[in-house]
Amino acid sequence: MKRDALFDNAKVILILLVVFGHMIQPFTDGSKPMYTLYMWIYTFHMPAFILLAGFFAKGAGNKGYIAKLAKKLLFPYLMFQTIYTGYFFFIGKEGWASGLFYPHWSLWFLVSMFCWHLLLQLFSRIPPLTGMAITIAIGILVGYFDTIGHAYSLSRTFVFFPFFLAGYWLTKENIAKWRTMPVRITSLAVMGIVAGLLFFLPEINSGWLLGSKSYEVLELADAGGLIRLSIYILAGLMIVSVMAWMPRREMRITSLGQRTLYVYLLHGFFIQFFRQIDAFKVDNIMDVVGLAVLSMLIVLLLSSKPALTVAKPFIEGKLPLVRKRQQTS
Repeated sequence: MKRDALFDNAKVILILLVVFGHMIQPFTDGSKPMYTLYMWIYTFHMPAFILLAGFFAKGAGNKGYIAKLAKKLLFPYLMFQTIYTGYFFFIGKEGWASGLFYPHWSLWFLVSMFCWHLLLQLFSRIPPLTGMAITIAIGILVGYFDTIGHAYSLSRTFVFFPFFLAGYWLTKENIAKWRTMPVRITSLAVMGIVAGLLFFLPEINSGWLLGSKSYEVLELADAGGLIRLSIYILAGLMIVSVMAWMPRREMRITSLGQRTLYVYLLHGFFIQFFRQIDAFKVDNIMDVVGLAVLSMLIVLLLSSKPALTVAKPFIEGKLPLVRKRQQTS
């Protein structure tokens, strides 16, 4: 699919929010403003990222598609699961020996992404509305089973699959309708109301937005299904609201949208180290701005050519420097 600046810009902004969200997470306890900011970001940033991934999965079913996908997703998962195990042990982080099938931290996304593409082989043959209804029902039902959790990224695979499938069925024409002036004006109200509700209503467990825990673990077993359905609706409204304002023109950062996987896989080395040494504190708005700037610098650094050159063998299984030397010799 031909690259579109809108989608690359969206991916850059969303990966920045991923890094920033991870950066501010330790400061949410006891701070209503930080809790509100963190939860507001989490209502949409991963669902939107997953929706875009589904949008670009139109080639599902092509010859050799799954084999290529396994190399693209499972190879870096195995590499980084091993690397992060050693890194977490080195910095003294608890839970470093999690096992091969218990994804470290953000690596769940690679496992779930592979599974979403497998599920797409079936659900792409089902009428869109029927398929969406089934996936939402499954996403709600899995919360009632304690055995479906973080292991193998099973819970997140089922909980977030509706966003992936929605992205698969979306067209550019659909998304263009989100960017009309009436929708944009409404979106401002939606984003403002969500922020206000998060600030003024009693705090809820962030696990509801992470999708990795059962309702019983989240201590609302009876009302869990209704809450998850509400979160699906909320996430959908927030995705439309945020996408309505994504810049469409080509910008200096646009090309970085092709490198978000590198940022996603590598930023954990910074975040986990900062957390382990308790590097920062948040006492005022300027501290938050500083963390936002640092998050942006991390994105730029991990999107740079030197970072790509060093990380490419571990993410893509390629040795660009060796090939270049062979070509010039």
